[in-house]
Amino acid sequence: MRFNRILLSAALVVVALVIQVSVLARLQLPGAVPDLVLLTVLGLALVYGHTGGALVGFGAGLLADLAPPADHAVGRYALVLCVIGYLAGLAKPESGRLRSVSGPLVVVLAAAIGSTLLYAGVGSLVGDTAARHVGLTGLLFTAALYDLLLAPFTVPLIIALARKADNDPLGENGPANQAADVTSGWLSSGTGLRIGSQRGGLRMKSAKARAARAGRIKGVKRL
Repeated sequence: MRFNRILLSAALVVVALVIQVSVLARLQLPGAVPDLVLLTVLGLALVYGHTGGALVGFGAGLLADLAPPADHAVGRYALVLCVIGYLAGLAKPESGRLRSVSGPLVVVLAAAIGSTLLYAGVGSLVGDTAARHVGLTGLLFTAALYDLLLAPFTVPLIIALARKADNDPLGENGPANQAADVTSGWLSSGTGLRIGSQRGGLRMKSAKARAARAGRIKGVKRL
């Protein structure tokens, strides 16, 4: 990974972890805790691909394993996020442009369920049976619900920041292009509209209107 990717990924993961531990974990919501670190890994994986997603996931998971008040074996969540980051990176669009909201939401849903199952499975191998006492079904439902509700407010922003820091052509044309590419994809449910094409259409209509007015004026003068 390039230095700017490492720097941005580290900063985003640290901020996400601090917010998750100091704010989200203290909300005392029923079931699971909203996983902002997972959403950060997903957003970066959708830009960096499967290799970058795996590396970011491993680093983020290891940091979460070491951050208090973690009470599980070190490396457990690192393994989970490494696998999830790799799989999410496989869903990176070939063109780099997210054309609809359905794709990222499916990735978030699958990652929320998959990470919970994988975390519980690794825990059972090391003798941690906490998931059985809490109820795995409730954890799966609440994890998916919380992450889906939080995703539209985090994943598009992370994708936009990653593209801008990576000097991606899709992220170099300013806020308008980013809004058409990322935010509108989440808010308009994949309408496929682009701001650039709308501007081009308006310019063409304006030129035709001026030509029509010029033709009418010339016709009046000739009379």
